[in-house]
Amino acid sequence: MKHSGSTVANHRIGVDIGGTFTDLLLIDDCNGKTVVGKVLTTPDDPSRGVEQVLVQTLEHCRLDASQVRHLVHGTTLVTNTIIERKGARTALLATKGFRDSVEIGREHRYELYDLFLDLPRPLTPRHLRFDIAERTLADGTLLLEVDEEMVEALAAELAERRVEAVAISFLHSFTNPANEQAARRAVTRAAPGLRVSTSSEVAPEIREYERTSTTIANVYVQPLAEQYLQDLQSRLADLGFGGSFFVMLSSGGIATVETAARFPIRLLESGPAAGALAAATLGAEVGVDDLLSFDMGGTTAKLCVIAEGRPEITYDFEVDRRYRFRKGSGLPVKTPVIEMIEIGAGGGSIARINQLGLLKIGPESAGSDPGPVCYGLGGSQPTVTDADLTLGYLDPDYFLGGRMTLDAEAARQAIESQIAKPLGLSVTEAAWGIHQLVNENMANAARVHVVERGKNPQTLPVIAFGGAGPVHGYRVAELTGCSSLILPPSAGVTSALGFLVAPLAFDFVRSYYARLDDLDWDHLNQMFADLERQGTELLIQSGAAPHEITHTRSVDIRYIGQGHEVRVPVAGGILGAGDQQELHQEFDRVYRSLYGRSGPDVGLEALTWRVISAGPIPAVTRQSGGGSDHTEAALKGSRPAYFPECEGFRDTPVYNRYFLREGDRIKAPAIVEERESTAVIGPGGAITVDSRLNLVVSVAGKDQGK
Repeated sequence: MKHSGSTVANHRIGVDIGGTFTDLLLIDDCNGKTVVGKVLTTPDDPSRGVEQVLVQTLEHCRLDASQVRHLVHGTTLVTNTIIERKGARTALLATKGFRDSVEIGREHRYELYDLFLDLPRPLTPRHLRFDIAERTLADGTLLLEVDEEMVEALAAELAERRVEAVAISFLHSFTNPANEQAARRAVTRAAPGLRVSTSSEVAPEIREYERTSTTIANVYVQPLAEQYLQDLQSRLADLGFGGSFFVMLSSGGIATVETAARFPIRLLESGPAAGALAAATLGAEVGVDDLLSFDMGGTTAKLCVIAEGRPEITYDFEVDRRYRFRKGSGLPVKTPVIEMIEIGAGGGSIARINQLGLLKIGPESAGSDPGPVCYGLGGSQPTVTDADLTLGYLDPDYFLGGRMTLDAEAARQAIESQIAKPLGLSVTEAAWGIHQLVNENMANAARVHVVERGKNPQTLPVIAFGGAGPVHGYRVAELTGCSSLILPPSAGVTSALGFLVAPLAFDFVRSYYARLDDLDWDHLNQMFADLERQGTELLIQSGAAPHEITHTRSVDIRYIGQGHEVRVPVAGGILGAGDQQELHQEFDRVYRSLYGRSGPDVGLEALTWRVISAGPIPAVTRQSGGGSDHTEAALKGSRPAYFPECEGFRDTPVYNRYFLREGDRIKAPAIVEERESTAVIGPGGAITVDSRLNLVVSVAGKDQGK
């Protein structure tokens, strides 16, 4: 693929693989111009979709792959591998007497009265879990060294039995990893083809069950993750790409392929994390530090609270939940993840009537294959997109800017036969029911998520993006009681922007359990120095300059005797007894922000200490619009769209978003179209275009639009 022109590598690309579409955003760092690309995801081999959208976009821009200096990618491969149980055949080496801890778990029933409770199954079956004679005490003392000859013999047997990977998780290894390291060396000597992960390297934290589960999951997905990343690198190399290739982590940082392949469990929420980062960036551009990110794509909707300009991070995550919203029903993973709620509500979510005769939406999705009925690719079950098309919200001839024509009649017939007739409704009533039910589902999830973070949903502006986000954003904001909605340009590929504003970053953690009034400050300072040294070394290897690297510290603190902790920031530099009072004050501040009050008058204890090492945040300067009034020129025409406030279909003005400029004002109801998404604003709302070409929408109260 050769084109004429400059070969200077001044372009950066972010690529996001979704359940329905694979999105790309290209930015020219010289002039701020952006170009977007979008193709149907290729579920049989997602890297093929990445190659397709890259080739199409570069051909459109008449660019060579050699002119791209930086490509960042997010993938759902790790999550899908665990959910579908398609990972490596994995064995577990555990301290003698503790091989079943990973199955016993916390002995917690997440649904107390369900007699048929479906508990999460460990990734290693019992016949591949082995007791190893060794023991490290809680203070790190090595009581019994591991028998390396025994481990060597076991490893050789496992290789003969076609085991592909080994997880090693011994008691208290986070205080002293010597026995795990010795066991690893023994496995490697006897069976060098086996992949090995140790808990002291993957998750050196207190709590054996979660630490072991995380270690198993890491090595379980490692072979597939390595192969996928190698295949993608080969595809890029064949195109002539010679720049830096990074992978988005669940925490919102990016890492090299080598680091990602070593810790693939850090990629669990790789794609959704980018959307939250993009929302934070867009909020900062318009001066809004606290907001609700609403990312609705083809398969799921992701909601995330942005507080003080940053998405919150959690270190307790579950994957493959048996019950989607029930904590404890999935496999625990101790890895940093941007805290968000994800529900099965996307454009491809399937509508059906359940056993009680009630309408239900999702979580099953038609995805990209076969897709919604209106795609004409073999889908037969009505979806949210089919309902939106039937209601007049989408133009069947302008989907993806006209590159894909939708079959409105097929969508209508599917809704009529499978939803409307069985429920005794008209097709319009059934389509509106689908549309509004998915809105209610997302609004309910948003309210719970926001309140659990100690926020009021009515005070947080909503920033809506994703292919389906602008279609549903107004109603979701209305249902949550929010008065302001922000719709960014190129909303359908906004998540890809998150890849381009993410810094090189990695989290380091170590558990050191002590009361705050009994801390060994010398030990603590040495521990922080070790963690920050690891971070500096890793980032320098990844290409960061030493003077650009920053370290952010935190600690998990709780009241003595509590079972859950609160994360508290820790000052940099050398710490001493004088910092004890500051830790107390910070804990009280954070605790009050979460729960609205202080806790009991008892002592505090610290469990786990963390360091985030990060490089600089990449600068992204995008072109903004001018200042003249182009509203009349932007009016494309009108079409009937359904609004219950208007008691049926109403002839609704349709605007071309690319002709709108700063200061333009539009009265709702209105539809604003761009190639990757469509914004639908209900009666009572009003649109103003700001200097960044965002649509800033004032949301009417429930009774105002009538």
